[in-house]
Amino acid sequence: MTQESETLREAGGEQHETTEKRGEAGERVCPECEASLVVDDSHGETVCESCGLVVEEDEIDHGPEWRAFDSNERAEKSRVGAPTTKLLHDDGLSSVIDWQDRDAKGRTLDGNKRRKLQRLRTWDERFRSKNAQERNLKQALGEIDRMASALGLPESVRETASVVYRRALEDDLLRGRSIEAMATASLYAAARQASIPRSLDEFEPVSRVERKEFSRAYRYIVRELELAIEPANPLEYLPRFASDLELDEDTVGRARSLLEEGMERGVHSGKSPVGLAAAALYAASILEGEKITQKEVCSVSDVSEVTVRNRYTELLEAGTDPDAARAL
Repeated sequence: MTQESETLREAGGEQHETTEKRGEAGERVCPECEASLVVDDSHGETVCESCGLVVEEDEIDHGPEWRAFDSNERAEKSRVGAPTTKLLHDDGLSSVIDWQDRDAKGRTLDGNKRRKLQRLRTWDERFRSKNAQERNLKQALGEIDRMASALGLPESVRETASVVYRRALEDDLLRGRSIEAMATASLYAAARQASIPRSLDEFEPVSRVERKEFSRAYRYIVRELELAIEPANPLEYLPRFASDLELDEDTVGRARSLLEEGMERGVHSGKSPVGLAAAALYAASILEGEKITQKEVCSVSDVSEVTVRNRYTELLEAGTDPDAARAL
């Protein structure tokens, strides 16, 4: 056998000896002693924590080439911007000129440079919205963010609302309709899709248009975009109302039972889900002996006392609970 073949055989034997091995749980282990492996990022090596065998070397470091010891230093050295988002009309890809009139060393600029920088900001703002469609989208997304903040809606709902509005804009559904109405309708549709209960009464004070206008826009968007939105469920409103009223879990459970029995008998058909949820909590509080008034229930649910009394009677009549019959 030639020396070259012996060398190849020895090389092949070494490669076979360092073949990757797996433990019982599927994790990588040392091919020599079957101990756990650790990754040494500073040297780019994977070594055995027991015998010190270097299993891999010259690994690629996917992190930055610089080091930072606090958050401020990390922010100064980082060259990466924020991730893209549908909450901005340009997906967050454009640049923004800082509003502080200071140079790179933190020194205040003189009057001439401040005026020049202000002109640059103006042109930068104009270039970020190149046409009427982008200006429309920018204004609408600002409205969506404002209303979502006032209603306490999460960022996922805002993202969905922005996508709904973009689809309406692309399909030319905004012709003859106000930006505020379509933005409100998009946010309401997104909240309904995410099963986060917010009633039209709650949207009315934060919207810049009347309820009739954004209700019409909502029905138009759902029909034209063929959005899959299920009817509002009164059960979805119970946790929020109960939390505002600080009710016990037993009362909430009783209210849930009353609603489920009423829905089985069709009491909810044609009725406001908000009014049903408020009435169920009021009825359950009476059955459980908690002291809350109709006025308190109406204040958190934004429905009238007449609605609570009517739905309260209907739920108790539809229920099979003997205590409910006595409460009537």
